[in-house]
Amino acid sequence: MRTLIRGGQIVTATDRYAGDILIEDGVIRTIGQSLDATADHHIDAKGRLILPGGVDVHTHLDMPFGGSNSSDDFETGTVAAAFGGTTSIVDFAIQYRGESLTEALDHWHRRAEGKAVIDYGFHMIMSDVNPQSLADMDRMVNEGVTSFKLFMAYPGVFMLDDASIFRAMLRTGENGGLIAMHAENGGVIDVLVQRALAQGHTAPRYHALTRPSLAEGEATHRAIALAQMAHVPVYIVHLTAKEALDAVRQARDLGVAAYAETCPQYLFLSYDNYEEPGFEGAKYVMSPPLRPKDHQDELWKGLGSGDLQVVSTDHCPFCMKEQKELGRDDFSKIPNGAPGIETRMTLVYDGGVRAGRIDLNRFVEITSTGPAKLFGLFPRKGTIAPGSDADLVIWNPDASAVLSQKTLHMNVDYNPYEGRRVQGVPEIVLSRGEVIVQDGALHARPGRGRFLRRGPSGPRIM
Repeated sequence: MRTLIRGGQIVTATDRYAGDILIEDGVIRTIGQSLDATADHHIDAKGRLILPGGVDVHTHLDMPFGGSNSSDDFETGTVAAAFGGTTSIVDFAIQYRGESLTEALDHWHRRAEGKAVIDYGFHMIMSDVNPQSLADMDRMVNEGVTSFKLFMAYPGVFMLDDASIFRAMLRTGENGGLIAMHAENGGVIDVLVQRALAQGHTAPRYHALTRPSLAEGEATHRAIALAQMAHVPVYIVHLTAKEALDAVRQARDLGVAAYAETCPQYLFLSYDNYEEPGFEGAKYVMSPPLRPKDHQDELWKGLGSGDLQVVSTDHCPFCMKEQKELGRDDFSKIPNGAPGIETRMTLVYDGGVRAGRIDLNRFVEITSTGPAKLFGLFPRKGTIAPGSDADLVIWNPDASAVLSQKTLHMNVDYNPYEGRRVQGVPEIVLSRGEVIVQDGALHARPGRGRFLRRGPSGPRIM
């Protein structure tokens, strides 16, 4: 099967040029101008940008949480991703205490198989660091699961002590993996939560008020210090606060291999959303929480300067009815998470490129190339080059859309950006050379997505 894309502006993390792309058997074979080649399928990209497919390295599909499951499974979630221009995800498999990493990975393979419409990989969440799980880390790396998420929050569920975190970091120094850290001071937060509830404070806004930005800043600094002592890189997930960004920036200025992502919700939403009337603030309960608006400018500066390397989503949707409602009388019981897998690229293009905060090359870097490099997928994913998978997005920079729960494809009963008009949208999406979205319609079957065995995850110490 040969497909020829003609007449577009090809954009990578480093280049922008007019060109044609010849795809054969799902792989980019040739790039050039006015290519003279026969093809089974032709795509006219005149007046459009041709981008690498988005790579979202932070999703939680079909994830149990607080007696419920995130409302998107691997079918609905990857369909929504495809409509948004994302062609690869890395989701989180969870090791529960008393379970081996191998058992946990098997459980998540079963969740995804036969459902995903785009390619997917896994990180491994470790909730129990012991001699067996440390040995299992080596097996995970050999099986293409080359990153491990550790928590400094959620006491009694996921939270690990510093010694356990340090042991896991040392192991990744030996096996080539990468630690992804949820950095919040969980012990302090737990005290603040219990105090708020004892005072009768149950509204959604207290989720944010009991998780101060200082608790994120302190934990981020501590995580980086532990990584320095272990002589390994560390990746801070869903960074929200200027205090945390300062810790990353200072470490990087000293040559430490500290990396971090942020998410669209922290760039476009703020604490003000928790003050919406009634129980509406529950829509925005996520961890870490939304911050005051002045943090947004700092995050954009971090993306522009390179101190933040990735924009992912932390896509973990829960419906307001039946799920978020579980915490109507107790904010600590509101399932943590929000939808975003479908709106990431459009939001970042509209609010970043069009607003003049970042250029097109940086847009590609933070939504595709950067995550692919850090998590062992590059150059198979994340770029447009001969030999790379033909994961491509034909992007219309002039078209606009209004974001609405009624027109988006995520399996959730609200949209955090309801009514927001954005400019710049994906028109055609290809995964391994196959058109999976075109003319607003899905052209992919559940189960076509393949498991991504990832290589060594992230650069080693600088």
